[in-house]
Amino acid sequence: MVRTAWVTDSTAYLDGELANHPDIYKIPLTILLDDEEYADGIDLSAEQLYKKLKELKTPPKTSQPSIGAFQELYEKLAKDYDQIVAVLISSKLSGTVSSSEQAAKLVDIPVTTFDSQILTYPMTALLKKGIELIEAGNSIESVIDQLEALKTTNETYVLVGSLEQLHRSGRMSGLQFFLGSMLNVKPIISIENGGLNTKEKVRSEKKAKERILDYLRLSYEKHQFKEVYILYGLHLEHANEWKEELNKQFPELKVVCCPLGAVIGVHAGENTLGISWHNGLK
Repeated sequence: MVRTAWVTDSTAYLDGELANHPDIYKIPLTILLDDEEYADGIDLSAEQLYKKLKELKTPPKTSQPSIGAFQELYEKLAKDYDQIVAVLISSKLSGTVSSSEQAAKLVDIPVTTFDSQILTYPMTALLKKGIELIEAGNSIESVIDQLEALKTTNETYVLVGSLEQLHRSGRMSGLQFFLGSMLNVKPIISIENGGLNTKEKVRSEKKAKERILDYLRLSYEKHQFKEVYILYGLHLEHANEWKEELNKQFPELKVVCCPLGAVIGVHAGENTLGISWHNGLK
């Protein structure tokens, strides 16, 4: 049996099943707040982040794990495993994939770096599927081929909680921020091919949620996928309200509420809500 170590980054949400998995290792991204560095999920929780954001003098920043951090982890894992698979945040949203790929060239153990083209729990779902496939006896080449196909079926739609924060972090132009604020426009952000895209602009949050449910309904009628993920910034109660609505409209669907975490919170804000699913996950 080939011993496989699984590595992911701190934007992943590890539920009870994965948090205690003996072969999963998480590497943190870095958050910079007023020249002070924090390791995501270690030195700073999402709750602590949102409190600090209200007191910042300069725009917050995030950065990927260093090549050296990946190298150190991979060398440590080489003592107990035969191969490593790293399932990481989209390369269009972070340089984490690049750091892993460069570190892989510096170690003796085979490392497969998988660009999930997504983040948080939708990425975790891909990690779970990969572990399931390996445990079923599939080769690493077959597993990666199947994950590559599965990731292209993802749909993710997000209502950003703070246009100001998105603007301050460099993810939204000044003009977009001004128009959105003045006109009360609520952009629906989608993640397509691993990058952020403005799917649609709606005049209110209520209408934006209705539009997102329309996207979900159309996809579910066509693909009959098994689960959907509600992504939230800080307020679980808002996510649970949406979950109740989904449970009424789609009683066959498993609905999972997942926090976005501190790194994503830097850019999106505490009131962010999103919905994600994989059409190919039956």
